[in-house]
Amino acid sequence: MSEQLVPIFRVTDARATAKWYERLGFELEGEHQFAPNLPIYAFLRRGDILLHLSEHKGDATPNSLVYFYVYDVDAIAEEFGVAVTEQPWCREVSLTDPDGNRLRVGQK
Repeated sequence: MSEQLVPIFRVTDARATAKWYERLGFELEGEHQFAPNLPIYAFLRRGDILLHLSEHKGDATPNSLVYFYVYDVDAIAEEFGVAVTEQPWCREVSLTDPDGNRLRVGQK
């Protein structure tokens, strides 16, 4: 297995936010909860890309930002109803999940 960096986003409702990420092509692979009524930690995957969502208050900074390179930014722009911006480094859109975490999604 190659080394990998996995972003963790702080969320208030991991299951609901995972559904929002489904629109970006992520699938919920699993979740961990120490006991009923305790925070959920969710594992998402889109191909080789991993993303974790945590309801734990000590995990991650609210309103984090990640950059996500994709092959088809136009399809994502259409799905979310946003315009593609031409940047010197790529074409990109800016998205914000239900918990305020930000994604810049670009196509080289």
